Amino acid sequence: MILALEMFRSVSRLVAAKAMGGRIPGILSGPAAPLRLVNREQPAATRSGWARIRVHLSGICGSDLGALSGRTSLYFSGVVSMPFVPGHELVGELMDDCDDLPSGTRVVLDPVLTCAARGVEPCASCREGATNRCDRITVGHLAPGLQTGYCADTGGGWSQVLIAHRSQLHVVPDHLTDEQAVLIEPLACAVHTALRARVSRGDHVLVSGAGSVGLFTTLALRQLTPAGDITVVAKHGHQRDLAREFGATDVVVPDEALRGVRRSTRAFHVQGEFGRSYLLGGVDIAVDAVGSRRSVEQALHATRAGGRVVLSGMPAAADLSAAWFRELEVIGSYASASREPAADGRGSFDLATELAAGGGVADVASGVVSYPLHQWREALDHAHAAGRLGTVKVTFDPRSTR
Repeated sequence: MILALEMFRSVSRLVAAKAMGGRIPGILSGPAAPLRLVNREQPAATRSGWARIRVHLSGICGSDLGALSGRTSLYFSGVVSMPFVPGHELVGELMDDCDDLPSGTRVVLDPVLTCAARGVEPCASCREGATNRCDRITVGHLAPGLQTGYCADTGGGWSQVLIAHRSQLHVVPDHLTDEQAVLIEPLACAVHTALRARVSRGDHVLVSGAGSVGLFTTLALRQLTPAGDITVVAKHGHQRDLAREFGATDVVVPDEALRGVRRSTRAFHVQGEFGRSYLLGGVDIAVDAVGSRRSVEQALHATRAGGRVVLSGMPAAADLSAAWFRELEVIGSYASASREPAADGRGSFDLATELAAGGGVADVASGVVSYPLHQWREALDHAHAAGRLGTVKVTFDPRSTR
């Protein structure tokens, strides 16, 4: 038996959490949260190419908080299976030999459960290396699940042990700490976002949001693309400092975002009714790294006609009038790819592992805060308030019993 945090189906709890919108302190850890600490059977790696992983650290992601607070769209209800153990950002060690990897190897996980993991013939996306777009995430020998951490059969990082397929595993270099390694998966998502943005030399880019997604996207944009100015919208002081360290040219608070872009791009400001304003002109590319209605609309309203808006955070419903009126190209950026055409076919995780070794990420990693599983209420409250508290990443350490 292993200790695990399990998300279960409870319509009444999800409705209660959704009604409060996750805004009230303690809502994610209170009685409305559809989460419980359980002893459950250890998942078994019975098929070829699968192995057990003993978890060292597993991050708490914004999508996890969204699921627990009822903010996740019902669009995703058909590609998860319950009850599941959350946790898709993780570092751990193999408990079994896995093809060419011996037991004891330290690994991080690409969580997408692709055709290879499901034992089916590869779909067109998987054949091209766009594994994050896999069309087979509901079939094969596994229960439906778009990722590890949303699938009833695999377990997840918020437990002591899970199972994973060799196609998901990436070896952690010895010089990286566990705290650096647990950041590789969110860094890989940021790498994919930066490359999906298709930045041309000198483009002015806006990043709306400076949590871990926004900060890592800023770093990837500066390190991997020929971006010119990068303006970051950051709410808290420590986020503004990190955004500059990671390559931002200018940092603005949310209420000043349009004004800051207008100054730097010489755009015209249009004031609508009820305080709704937007720019004629603006940045070449905007990345929404939050997923709230406000952040999505801010990205749309700050982008010049014919520009590009990249949705990196899981998006909320928003007014898309600007996309129509200004002929914006709106594209999604989900997870990471095993081959990135814009990086000569290298994978997102390869590039992210290199970024994780950098000084800036090492500094962030030194501030990673970990909780044992039995302190899940405190951990979720901390993650919910991470921006205000100055924490970039909160994790679970299932090995800890303190």
